[in-house]
Amino acid sequence: MDMYKILLVDDEADNLALLYRTLRGRYEITKTTSPIEALEILSQKPIDLVISDHKMPEMDGVEFLKRVYDNYPDTMRLLVTAYTDAAILIDAINYAKIYRYIKKPYEPNELLITVANTLEYLQLKKDNAALINDLKELFIGTIKAIIEAMDAKDAYTMGKSRRVTFYTMKMVKALKLDNDADNKIELAAMLHDIGMIGVSDHIIYKVDKLDENDWTEIKNHVRHGVRILEDIKQLKDVVEIIKYHHEYYNGNGYPAGLKGEEIPIGSRIIAITDAYDAMTSKRAYRKPIDSELAVEILKNMRGIQFDPYLVDVFIGILDQANEELKEYEAINEH
Repeated sequence: MDMYKILLVDDEADNLALLYRTLRGRYEITKTTSPIEALEILSQKPIDLVISDHKMPEMDGVEFLKRVYDNYPDTMRLLVTAYTDAAILIDAINYAKIYRYIKKPYEPNELLITVANTLEYLQLKKDNAALINDLKELFIGTIKAIIEAMDAKDAYTMGKSRRVTFYTMKMVKALKLDNDADNKIELAAMLHDIGMIGVSDHIIYKVDKLDENDWTEIKNHVRHGVRILEDIKQLKDVVEIIKYHHEYYNGNGYPAGLKGEEIPIGSRIIAITDAYDAMTSKRAYRKPIDSELAVEILKNMRGIQFDPYLVDVFIGILDQANEELKEYEAINEH
C-alpha cells in the first residue's frame, strides 16, 4: 500500500521541523511555512491529511483549514494550537470541519497516535464509499433489469424509460442540481412508469382510441407504482417524485392537485420529458408526431401543464440531446 500523503503547515521553522522529524519515515511528507503556498501544493497533488498550526501571519489556521475543506473536502484536517479557547475550537470544528486538534506542547507519541487515528478514519471512509458505490451499482443494475422487463411488455414503449431518463438527466445537468437530487431524479425517471405493470394488457395493446375508462385505468399506474416501491426505504424520496409526475403546473393534474413549486422539481422535469417522449413515440392507437410539433405543444402548455422555466430549459437542451440519442441508445441496447 502506498504511504499516506501528509502536508505540514507552520510558519515557525523549528515547529515545522519537529512535526517533520516525528512523522518522517512513516508517511510521505510535504512541508511549508506558508498557508498560501500550501493551497498551491494542494491544487497540484492529492493530499490525505493537512496538519496546520493555528496562529500564522499570512492566514489564521482555522481560515486556512476552512479553505482546505471548501476545496478539498475529502482531505482530513488537524489543527495544532496553543489555545484552548472554546470559541476558537468551535469555529475550527464547525467551519473548518477539523477531525481533531492537537494542543501545544505535545508529546511525539501523542501526535503519532492522533495522526494514525485520523488516517484510520480516512481509510474507513474510503472503504465505506467503495462499498456504497458497489451496492449502488448493484441496485442500479437490478432497477435496469426491472425496467427492461417492463419495457419488453409493450413493443410500442420499448426503451421509453431509457429515453425519458436520458432527456431528464440532460435537464438536471443544465440546471446544475446537486448530486443527491441528481441521483434521486435519475432513479425516478427510470422508474416513473413502473406502475404500468399493473395496467391490463387489453388497454396497452388496444388499437382503437382510448376511452374515458381506459384513461382512468392508465392514470392508476401512478398508484400502482407507489404501491410497488413504497416499502423500499431507500426510495422514499424517489417515490415522491414518481407520485407527482402527472401533476399540472396550474393544479389540474393528478393524483393530488398540486400546483407550481408545490410539485417536486424532479416531478416537474419528468412531466416534460415524459410528455415529449410520449408525443414523439409510436403508439398502438396513433402515429408519432414530429419533434417540432411536440415542442410547440410544450410551449402552448407552459404555465398550464408544465413549469414555464423548465420548458425553456428542455427546449434549450433538446437539439443536442437528440443528436446524442442515437449513439446513447446504441451503447445501452446491449
